Amino acid sequence: MNKYLACLLAACVTLTIHTSARAELVIDIVKTGVDSLPVAIVPFSWNVDDPEPITGISDVISADLYRSGLFEPLDKKDMIERPADPADIRFGTWRLLKVDAVAMGQISAAPGGGYMARYWLFDVNTGAQLLGQELLIGAGELRLGAHRIADQIYAALIGTPGAFATRIAFVVSTGVGQDSRYELVVADSDGFGQQSIVTDGQPLLSPAWSPDGSELAFVSFARGNSTVIIQNVFTGANRVVAEFKGINGAPSFSPDGSRLALTLSRSGSPEINILDLQTNRFTALTQHWAIDTEAVWNQDGSEILFTSDRGGKPQVYSISPRGGEPRRVTWEGDYNARPTLSPDGKLLATTHGNENIYRIAVFDRENQRLRVLSDGRLDESPSFAPNGSMVLYASKENGKGVLYAVSVDGKVRQRLVTSEGDVREPAWSPLVQ
Repeated sequence: MNKYLACLLAACVTLTIHTSARAELVIDIVKTGVDSLPVAIVPFSWNVDDPEPITGISDVISADLYRSGLFEPLDKKDMIERPADPADIRFGTWRLLKVDAVAMGQISAAPGGGYMARYWLFDVNTGAQLLGQELLIGAGELRLGAHRIADQIYAALIGTPGAFATRIAFVVSTGVGQDSRYELVVADSDGFGQQSIVTDGQPLLSPAWSPDGSELAFVSFARGNSTVIIQNVFTGANRVVAEFKGINGAPSFSPDGSRLALTLSRSGSPEINILDLQTNRFTALTQHWAIDTEAVWNQDGSEILFTSDRGGKPQVYSISPRGGEPRRVTWEGDYNARPTLSPDGKLLATTHGNENIYRIAVFDRENQRLRVLSDGRLDESPSFAPNGSMVLYASKENGKGVLYAVSVDGKVRQRLVTSEGDVREPAWSPLVQ
């Protein structure tokens, strides 16, 4: 927490829009502790006059399922048959190939532009059809369409929504000294389609998504002091929403997008405040000599969790948005900070510290059990996937910041490597509609 507050006093930000970021994410599955489901994603039939993309829609779907850690897609070279229609499938062939499910599809031109995807999913062992759907895909949105199909396949086979058609935001720093460069970057969940939302020669902090995924709130120093800015990720339009003397930081949107919880020190100590985005009215939620920061809302907006050192060391506390006496939530460990909640509110992820080792932990609020998910020494900034299946977080390797995603049971872990830059401050978007 002290490091965060020190960063708030650091710099000056210039806001600009760029079409791409210099860092490239490469996803590497570094740990699996579960049996992966063998599936086949047959290359979709391409019935369009335009040339087929080098990376086909089925390639994107296979890659999505593979990086979840729960599936083992069959290599295309091992597919001795490639049906594009349910009438052409021979289940005996796929049983010999030892896959449990097979998906196939067709891509055709849609009236008025774009594409029409028709796709099916079958249980190989029973022959039952699990999916049979159509999806209209906009021009230039084939990858997004593939992610959405992967979400449907994931949901049909696992029973919970997929989160492939989502985005992640993170901060990338490159260079040293006067050559330092910081970018607030938005990318698809697989690292493609990167867009630099903000760039500057000084640090950027605390990106937080709006509920509809159209805006990011973050901390900058563009006006000579720490300020909280909300920026549209599509148009670049931005507005300053907090610029009081002292600290303005750690923004978090309410579930309905009408309010923003944030940390302000205008009364002296850093306190949790709520900003009504319609009236621009601020309400102080906490009043204490301690440092209160890093507020997040629960799924229905009835509770706010935040980090405070009012008990001597940073721990997570709970308070009603209407006010009242905060209640301590975390007790295990010397340090629990940067809280984030699963979509159903049952799991609380924190940066969990003991003896100067900081790892990502998940606390089950129903049975009061804590599970450490990561194995680094300086892991921080957890952010839940919008389906609650994984936690995105930042870590350090050889002095360089990298991102990881770990399943909530700790059995699947991915490293999101960048070819250039130090990566930190990740935030996983809501589900894209």
